[in-house]
Amino acid sequence: MQIALFVTCLTDALSPSAGKAVVEVLERLGHEVVFPEAQTCCGQMHLNSGYRREAHALARRFVAVFSRFDAIVTPSASCAGTVLEGYRNLAEDLADGELAAGVEHLGATLYEFSQLLVDVLRVTDVGAAFPHRVAYHPSCHSLRVLHLRDQPLQLLANVAGLELVEHADRESCCGFGGTFSMKNAATSTAMMQDKLQAVTEAGAEVLCSVDSSCLTHLGGGASRERLPLRTMHLAEILAKSRGSAPVH
Repeated sequence: MQIALFVTCLTDALSPSAGKAVVEVLERLGHEVVFPEAQTCCGQMHLNSGYRREAHALARRFVAVFSRFDAIVTPSASCAGTVLEGYRNLAEDLADGELAAGVEHLGATLYEFSQLLVDVLRVTDVGAAFPHRVAYHPSCHSLRVLHLRDQPLQLLANVAGLELVEHADRESCCGFGGTFSMKNAATSTAMMQDKLQAVTEAGAEVLCSVDSSCLTHLGGGASRERLPLRTMHLAEILAKSRGSAPVH
């Protein structure tokens, strides 16, 4: 299958290893990954900050760039949610029928990374090995916009040597929330500290998620607090090959 990579601004700028890991895993499974070079920001920041005119232009550009692909993958549940829900609301508000049609098409082609693997490709074991204690953080967008179920957990359960660590308040927000963390820094920091405390008390060595934005926020906090915890995107863990053929 040919799959287009929607890498997102934040992944490209702050977590390029996550984008590379997505490509590595999919190519290991025998798929062709292409990168549309005309892609730009999806407009999530603009939508969240009230700049709807600018977000509208970016939404129409996104549809124009990606509408020719039958499968699109992104390592960001947050950006996927913006395209699939934010664009739909924007199209309705502005009565833009062309954008609405484009979003409807994207609804059948755009997937967050774990969704693509589990729901579309029907793969739960990608041949990975990672002998560490790992806690999973379900981001707000993955839970409440994309309505991800246990796809990431199914993938982690099949990683050789990995011990999945449960922690308190797993579904609570980490406090990032995009511009929320800048406009409400004290509240954001308190939420982050609660999350980090729960994860470290559970004995995790690694905290993973399907959103690099949350991981950037949490990783920065862990570094400042000098906690024995590192953050990794789900794709980075799945790219750690155990050197054997994946089991489908």
